[in-house]
Amino acid sequence: MTVVQAAAPAVFPFTALVGQSELQRALLLTAVDPGIGGVLISGPRGTAKSTAARALAELLPGATEAAPFVSLPLTASLEQLVGSLNVEDVLRDGKVRLSPGLVARAHSGVLYVDEVNLLPDALVDALLDVAASGVNIVERDGISQQHAARFVLVGTMNPEEGELRPQLLDRFGLAVTLENPRDPVQRQAILRARLQFDEDAQALIGAHAPQLVQLAEQLTRARAALAGLTWPDAVLAHAAQKALDAGVDGVRADLVMLRAARALAALEGRSAVTTADVDAVADLALAHRRMEPAGTPPGASQRPQPAPSNGHQHQPASDAPAEPGREPEGDWGALPPQPVATTRVVSTGAWPAKKA
Repeated sequence: MTVVQAAAPAVFPFTALVGQSELQRALLLTAVDPGIGGVLISGPRGTAKSTAARALAELLPGATEAAPFVSLPLTASLEQLVGSLNVEDVLRDGKVRLSPGLVARAHSGVLYVDEVNLLPDALVDALLDVAASGVNIVERDGISQQHAARFVLVGTMNPEEGELRPQLLDRFGLAVTLENPRDPVQRQAILRARLQFDEDAQALIGAHAPQLVQLAEQLTRARAALAGLTWPDAVLAHAAQKALDAGVDGVRADLVMLRAARALAALEGRSAVTTADVDAVADLALAHRRMEPAGTPPGASQRPQPAPSNGHQHQPASDAPAEPGREPEGDWGALPPQPVATTRVVSTGAWPAKKA
């Protein structure tokens, strides 16, 4: 009988990613402080979204083994995500116990959601709640339990397949928008790295091993130093003004900026958070929340206002100058509204009486 042996697939090295510095920074910041609330990666197919998420999991420090990488399928139910009643225990010994869900399996690792924009809203909402708090609370099927679920949430989406509702979009801590590589030199570098990985993955991983070890140690030190960093008043004021200039709703953007700035300072081994740290992470925290162009005062909308209606629609005016002595034609072929007379309605009297 042939025995099928499981094989762990090789993972593309995080440091071998080409032209994705903004994405790498966002992932590393969320790895330092998962309380940031996850990273939403938006971009077309084939832009290394899932590759980057898998590569990040290889860097995370595990207790006794590699950090878990859990993928949430589109067909998952709420019970599969957060956990439900363990039916086997009930049938065997009558005990009510929790059957852990995917968030429990992802603890201390990465929870990856491909095409997050296609998930049901209730599932995304529950997922973001756990990602931000680091605690999963289960109140269902006669179960009232909670457990730690601290993971790096990475959601990806292709804008061509639909958008997330603004309420859910705001719940993601950081967001990165990827584009197809346009620079021929950069595109060639991406191709070389990918072909080398496909031909001899271990050779590429070995070449990047020193950088990967250094980056993993840097993450460990940053996590340990995170709690010792505070935000000076100047940093708080700067983050608040950034959020006001962007015209965002609520204060979630301010909080995310501050946490991301602190994570950046810890990652770079500094002992204080500065306004420069806020500037470095502002776009990651504001891009998907910004309601108005940067620098626009709150309430001063730049959207064009519709012209007053006078009974019929107007076509946009032409940029060409009108000829002298000639009136502009306006909507060619349109006829002015014609008056229509009304007819007087003559009363027909009451209904005839019923016969006895």
